[in-house]
Order: sequence, then C-alpha cells, then structure tokens
Amino acid sequence: MVVVSDNLLNINQEIKQACERVGRQQEEINIVAVTKYVSNERAEEAVASGVKHLGESRAEGLLEKREAITGAATWHFIGQLQSRKVKDVIHECDYLHSLDRISLAKEIQKRYKGDGTVKCFVQVNVSGEESKSGLTPEGVMSFIEQLQAYDAIEVVGLMTMAPYESVPEDTRPHFKKLKELQQEIVKREFAHAPCHELSMGMSNDYTVAIEEGATFIRVGSRLVGDERSNLA
Repeated sequence: MVVVSDNLLNINQEIKQACERVGRQQEEINIVAVTKYVSNERAEEAVASGVKHLGESRAEGLLEKREAITGAATWHFIGQLQSRKVKDVIHECDYLHSLDRISLAKEIQKRYKGDGTVKCFVQVNVSGEESKSGLTPEGVMSFIEQLQAYDAIEVVGLMTMAPYESVPEDTRPHFKKLKELQQEIVKREFAHAPCHELSMGMSNDYTVAIEEGATFIRVGSRLVGDERSNLA
C-alpha cells in the first residue's frame, strides 16, 4: 500500500542530495505529482501530504480531479493537447507542458479568455525518438521566435522526456542538451519567452535531471504509485 507522505519524504531527501552535489538550492525544485493512473482519493492524499503541484495528461482526468480535490494545488497539463481540447483545458491548468506546434499556439490564442498569459513549456524531442512528440532541438529557436505573434502565450521554459534507461545516468546527455537550449533562449531576452524553467526528469531519472538543471520534475509511480498494477 502506497503511503504518499513516506514517498515524499524519501524523494525530498534524494532531491536534497542531488542539489548538494551540484551546489543548487532544494527550493528551486518543484515536484509535480503525476496522477493519471491513480484515484481522486490518492491525489487528494498527495495534496494533504504537502504536494503542491498535480499533473494530468488527459483533459478528462484534469477536469475530474480539479472538481474532486478540495486541497489547494497548482495544476499542470503534461500530455499532448489536441487542438479540439484546448477550450476545455486552457482555463483549468496553471501550466501547459506540451506546446510543440504553431497550430496549437493559434488555438490557445483564439480560446484563451483569462487575464495575463498561458504559462507554457515548449516540448523538445531531444532524443529524436519517433514515439515521442516535440520539436527537434534545431527547430526550437525558430519556434520561439514565431511565438512572439501570440500574446496569450508566455514561454516559461522547455520540457523533454528522456528515453527510459535501466541506468539513469545514461539520460544525462538529453538533459544537458535541453539546458543548453534553454540558456541560448535566455540570452536572447525575449519578452514573451523568459524561459527560466526546465521540466525534465521522471520517477526513474529525476536526480540526474536535477543535477543538469531541472526546476520541475514529474514523478508518478515513485510518489503516488500506479493503481493499475502492484506498484500501488
């Protein structure tokens, strides 16, 4: 039986150690609990245990959990967002982690009716895997430049999903590359793309991602379990 508070304690200890190895402050790291495969009750337990960020990858899951959970949370949409779902999601999440095409930017611009901007991570397919979405590293800067035309969008950072590796250290080159891309964007000082954040690292490799600059880590099974399997 998963006890979220115990898992969170262990994860925070590992984050502290990773930060100490590279001279970072633990306060820089935000844990996004990925709750796609767990019940509303488990997600509520996570919030009660001190988790401040919840991540959903389906529009239906986001809307259901937002309605069910009473604790205060910052909401992240971390999956691929279909243009037809933008109107359902864009006012219900605080961060979108998967901006990867101009057609999606156009739909966000059209549908967003809130104050301020939609905080977005541009998704980059650093590994080049065909199974993963996202821009090529070579296409990122041009895409960022094009986004200047959409004043509803603020590019707060970059996001990537590294390949699953049995040896987490093998993911390091992918995280290092994303950090290099982020720094190139920061140097350009775009008003619409401050790009100070990096969303990278999951249950298997988040300590490596932290060592390479992650500010948001997306943790599912290690934190809240997976109620589809015996991981829970």
